[in-house]
Amino acid sequence: MKQVLEQLSLIWRELGLNQRVSIVLAGLAVIGGLAGILLWANRPQMKLLYGGLPEKEAGEVVAALQDAGVEFEIGAGGRSIYVSADQVYKARMDLAAKGLPNADGVGFEIFDRTNFGISDFVQRTNYSRALQGELARTIAQVRGVRSARVLLVTPESRLLLRGNEVRPTASVFVDTGSQVLETSAVSSIRSMVANAVQGLQQQDVSVVDNNGTVLSEALNSDPMLGSASSQMKHRKQVEDYFSQKVETMLAKVLGAGAAVVRVSAEINSDISSRVEEKWDPESQVANTENLIEDNTTTSESTGDAGGEVGVGVNTPQKQAGGADANSGPKKSSVTNRSSKTLNYHINKAVTNTTKNPGEVTRLTASVFLAPPAPKDGATQAASRTAEELASLRMMVANALGITAKTPQELEKLVSVAETPFAPVTTAALIPESSVSGILDTVGPVAALAIAVIVFLMFFMNIKKTRPDEITFELVDETEPQQQSLLPAAKDHKISPDILNDLIRRKPDNVGATIREWLATKNAS
Repeated sequence: MKQVLEQLSLIWRELGLNQRVSIVLAGLAVIGGLAGILLWANRPQMKLLYGGLPEKEAGEVVAALQDAGVEFEIGAGGRSIYVSADQVYKARMDLAAKGLPNADGVGFEIFDRTNFGISDFVQRTNYSRALQGELARTIAQVRGVRSARVLLVTPESRLLLRGNEVRPTASVFVDTGSQVLETSAVSSIRSMVANAVQGLQQQDVSVVDNNGTVLSEALNSDPMLGSASSQMKHRKQVEDYFSQKVETMLAKVLGAGAAVVRVSAEINSDISSRVEEKWDPESQVANTENLIEDNTTTSESTGDAGGEVGVGVNTPQKQAGGADANSGPKKSSVTNRSSKTLNYHINKAVTNTTKNPGEVTRLTASVFLAPPAPKDGATQAASRTAEELASLRMMVANALGITAKTPQELEKLVSVAETPFAPVTTAALIPESSVSGILDTVGPVAALAIAVIVFLMFFMNIKKTRPDEITFELVDETEPQQQSLLPAAKDHKISPDILNDLIRRKPDNVGATIREWLATKNAS
């Protein structure tokens, strides 16, 4: 240690004024930089406590943190509050116990306090507020949603209801920042709200983001494909389905990424209805049967005393020619008649056919194939033959259900081409939370590495400024003038002190000697 200090002291004495000032400034800069790095590395790791708060709520949270003596930082224009990472969860629980923040609405905790004498209208209003607040809190937990608000419109309970005029509806506002909420997340939000409210249908839930985009519009299904957007959506789904179907098939045969398939579909969006009625006279079925019967009975009687009794009998009646009418025989008749009527049904078939839109009328496909990999150490693989391309074309046509009468027609419907693919570089997007986590982990290590590098650079600069011991041979030791300039030195080694003394005394001779020595060294 003593030798090191002596060597440093010797180096310091041999340095000029400018060199000393430079080293002092460099040392101060290194020390300041190291101090800043150490302070930055040892500072408490701040983590987001709450973000996107209104000014009023942020002020209440800051006041609560100050009362609790918790260190915090404010960012994002006063809308975000950061605390130490080891105090985030404790601070959240303490603030939740105080009811802060309540920017996400009032939840079911509104019923924790008993209020006597409250009216039924206020009670129902509080329930609606609580339900909206709970839904908003739940939606805010969805990935990509910063905050949310829910508005429910529920019909009043009435004795007489009038159809669909009283169905409930809901509107959901989500703040996603600059991100785009995925369709699956929008669908889950609508499903959750619809299942939380009695009688609410999923299509009656509207979701709007902070950019003014109606996110739920793309999810509204149109069974009749009446709008252009519904037609394009249905066509895209059909084309994506067939393209994925063929690509997965070719990937298992040719390898992953060896084929690119695009399918174009023509969709019929017309609605047609057809009614067909057929009669079959050969097929008869008895429907009704009517039977009518008439009976007629004939009887004959004589005119004796044992005849009929009555006034008419005792009254004398004369027939034409002077004969008595009661003296001859009497006749009466009863007739039986039957009538039968049969009604038949003739067989009839009625067919009512309704054709909905969405039928695929025509499919065409374009397939790009990558060249096969070279084999047996060849630098370039041979291209596929026409027979191989025709076989692949037929497989694609069968997978899509395309039929063609001639090979030329099949080539028009299914295009297959072999071409080298351009290299694709994809940069994965890292979420903001992952980036912050990586920075928090790498930060201390990076600070330590920077400190070590700065120390090494500092010592290397000191080593470069250190005057090495110079050893050289004299130009001519027999020359009295030059020999008198050199004091006695063992092994002809010149120390810095001797060299400085020579430079002060005879700068010309010393310069000539050094030039001659350098020339000798270069020649050797």
